[in-house]
Amino acid sequence: MTRFMGLRAGLAVVGVTVLGVLAVGLTPAAAADGAFLRLAHLSPDTPEVDVYVVSVSDPADTIVLEGVGYGAVSEYQTVSGGTYTISMRPAGAAASTPPVISTTLNTSPGNAYTVAGVGVFDDLGLTVLDDDLTLPPAGQSRVRVVQASASEPELDISVDGGPTLGTDVAFATTTGYTTVPPGNWTLRVDGTAGLAATLPLTVEAGGVYSVLVLDDSSGGLTVVTRVDAASSGTVPVGSVETGAGGTAARPAGSLGLLAGATMLVVAGTLAGRRRAALR
Repeated sequence: MTRFMGLRAGLAVVGVTVLGVLAVGLTPAAAADGAFLRLAHLSPDTPEVDVYVVSVSDPADTIVLEGVGYGAVSEYQTVSGGTYTISMRPAGAAASTPPVISTTLNTSPGNAYTVAGVGVFDDLGLTVLDDDLTLPPAGQSRVRVVQASASEPELDISVDGGPTLGTDVAFATTTGYTTVPPGNWTLRVDGTAGLAATLPLTVEAGGVYSVLVLDDSSGGLTVVTRVDAASSGTVPVGSVETGAGGTAARPAGSLGLLAGATMLVVAGTLAGRRRAALR
């Protein structure tokens, strides 16, 4: 089964405006039957790409994401446990075009993964993040930070008045998850030359979040908060929050997905599903 999705959408934020939320509910029972997999583009100077996920055992079982730009993170998709090849091609290139980069992922039922293109274009790589969807203790949140800013080779990241989330976090790496109280926080990001940005961060009780620190296209840094899981009945919930502030003017990435034909978050396309083998 080939699943086509588009992530070609600009995000524009004024202050701490939330542009949209798209919830794609995947139940814990679905996770028991397969694995959760999502894709991310975290290379600031790499142009848009098409991402292919192909089952080694069944090449007709394929996911294609078109026009994925820097800062984009797809919704989780359920895949059968097994081995998959993940490859990136220039956006709009034929499926027969040799990939710019590829990797192999072995998935296990019940586990969750984010496969991300990271680094700068001249040293582009694919890395697999093991996503821990374990829910936090009651009344708490869990947060990790993905360092995707090439302008800052290392960052110290903390919650103003709260815990430190990471020290000397290198570009193209991620921290572990930290339990934090819910609420509206200020994320303090210190670079090699001192304070790089103060950015708004909102987390809810019962949520598990990945916080992406990105280069902003107009200079400075921006942050995108991605919900990995939540205690509201579905794991993962799959909603999106965005914010910008401090030295950040507006988000640098693109993010969007159309589920069926009922919901549009800024822009995005889900072209459909059909049985077909890639050639």
